[in-house]
Amino acid sequence: MDTPKVAVIGVGAMGRNHARVYHEMPDVELAAVADLDPVLAKEAARLYGARIYTDYRAMLEEIQPAMVSVVVPTQAHCQVTLDALEAGCHVLVEKPIAATLEEGRRMIERAAGLGRVLAVGHIERYNPAVIELKHRLDNGTLGRIFQIHARRLGPFPARVRDVGVVVDLATHDLDIMRYLTGSEVRRLYAEVEQEIHTAHEDLFSGLVRFKDGVVGVLNINWLTPTKMREITVTGQRGMFLANLLTQDLYFYENEEAGSLDWNHLSLLRGVSEGQMVRLRLQRREPLRAELEAFVAAARGEPGEIVRGEDGLRVLELARALIEASRTQRVITLS
Repeated sequence: MDTPKVAVIGVGAMGRNHARVYHEMPDVELAAVADLDPVLAKEAARLYGARIYTDYRAMLEEIQPAMVSVVVPTQAHCQVTLDALEAGCHVLVEKPIAATLEEGRRMIERAAGLGRVLAVGHIERYNPAVIELKHRLDNGTLGRIFQIHARRLGPFPARVRDVGVVVDLATHDLDIMRYLTGSEVRRLYAEVEQEIHTAHEDLFSGLVRFKDGVVGVLNINWLTPTKMREITVTGQRGMFLANLLTQDLYFYENEEAGSLDWNHLSLLRGVSEGQMVRLRLQRREPLRAELEAFVAAARGEPGEIVRGEDGLRVLELARALIEASRTQRVITLS
């Protein structure tokens, strides 16, 4: 069997990482990179031995890749993805799936109509700390979950101009919360501030209530002079803390619940400090895991991709949070 050709459209900071990982994977050939900026395209091609294009449509026609990563500004996601699908490619598009819900629906419908894989690059799903946390929650380690709290803080990124923190960053944590709970949001509320960004919010605090009763809290900004990426999950038996930067996972025990069996957890009457355990994880690069899953799915093999429908749902939640902040009201979702 011939080694399938892959290509990357858009080789800025994140796109170059896509090119690097494809170049390192033994079961695909990085055949081409495309970028409107010839300097970026030339550098990526030099590093990873690919052909250079500044016109991605010409690249699609001449190279005919089986799979494509679309890593262009959000406003261009829809058109570039549709062109790649029409050219016969399976597509992984970076998050958010699109600039608008209507564009996201068009992408999903066209991929389904053509029988192509459409994956969305919600990379935190492939973070070992998140995967292990999901495993522990599904096994009932915490008992009933009360709250999930996400903190995603850092300095202002010069690369971002077309969206604010809700669409650019909160979509990561909204996806993680849906993944961990397996539930949908019932209602939400948000407050935002605009301090540095010329067009969009750069500070966001949000509340989401899931249908299973879990409360999600999101604190996200581009105004903090150090990076923080943390998820805490609090439940009957204690709290998990996942550091997404270091891929560490900690469990803080609720000693009051430690001696109760599952039949008596509903009788929990208090919380006290118990043991803290740092769980042993096998670290790996989330992007490598994400692209391996995408390639497997494109080949018809088992691959845990984030589907277009999941990406669309997260974008819908992000847009609803922006609307809640604009109107200063709680929004209830159907």
